Amino acid sequence: MNNNSRFLFDSCKGDARVPLVIVLFGLLSLMTACISLHPEESPAVVKEWAHSGGSVVAFSQSGDLLASGGWEGTVRLWQLPQGREVRHWNAHSDSVNGIVFLESDREIVTAGYDGVLARRSVDGQRLQQITTPSPVTHMDADTETGRLLTGHADGMVRLWKAADFTLLREQQLHRGAVRAVAIAPGVARYASSGADGTVALWSEDAMPRQLETPPADAWTLAFSPDGKTLSGGSWFRLYRWNLADGALTTIATEHRGIIKSIQYLDDGNELATISRQTDSSVYFLDAESGQVRRRFQRHDLCGADIAVSADGRYLATTSDDASVRFWLLESDSEESH
Repeated sequence: MNNNSRFLFDSCKGDARVPLVIVLFGLLSLMTACISLHPEESPAVVKEWAHSGGSVVAFSQSGDLLASGGWEGTVRLWQLPQGREVRHWNAHSDSVNGIVFLESDREIVTAGYDGVLARRSVDGQRLQQITTPSPVTHMDADTETGRLLTGHADGMVRLWKAADFTLLREQQLHRGAVRAVAIAPGVARYASSGADGTVALWSEDAMPRQLETPPADAWTLAFSPDGKTLSGGSWFRLYRWNLADGALTTIATEHRGIIKSIQYLDDGNELATISRQTDSSVYFLDAESGQVRRRFQRHDLCGADIAVSADGRYLATTSDDASVRFWLLESDSEESH
């Protein structure tokens, strides 16, 4: 087991910043959730042992391919809707912590805890690779602006030109590791959160500013489609910052662990979410109220990442249980209660 995999495994025991009573409450909630009467939608396809532990998933822009990455550094490509594996390669010597499709789905960029940014064609041919100064803990990308944003274990945030890995900007925004980074779609606006509890907002022509500090670390971030708010996830709760004044709203959810990954759905009214540590639930939540709109079958171990295809046809998740799971989404599907 490599160093980052060991960290990920240990992290299932709970965040040291959270009192033990909260962890115990989460464990109790997880046990009671096992006998929940709420129906959960079963996945159409489950790929067991796709990785030694799953870390990230990302759809192609067309939605016909899914890329997944794991603790061991392998990237796998899956053809949808059947979920057939079409290719895999060893992209990194440590955990894959970011994946994005570029160049009209002809190329894939990955980021790893080994500090490497790598570009490959979808047939697995290596096109470009650079080593950054510090392990990459998270990556986001925007195809409209052609930008990559990476967060690092040393608290640095780096902005890259996606086409050739030209470094555009780097800055020390956090003390300790960066938890998450996010890019506002189509806009040169960026956000990051750190293990120091801070959340920063900045643009290419403006200096960073600190948003209101949340009560616990934000482990995931996502800009709303209209660019007016930034959402995050933490223990049991969603965060929502009003970007006009930086004010924070905290929203309770049914998650009983750290909300590790979120994604806005197309209209911005719902969030796809997955949680870990003392939970592994997969939900579609109302972005304003935190109420569950749809429930999907939870993983056997801590949830790691969630993705919904741009056309809304597919949902994919991965987790510490090493599986990759696919759902076929029906736009007219009734809410689960």
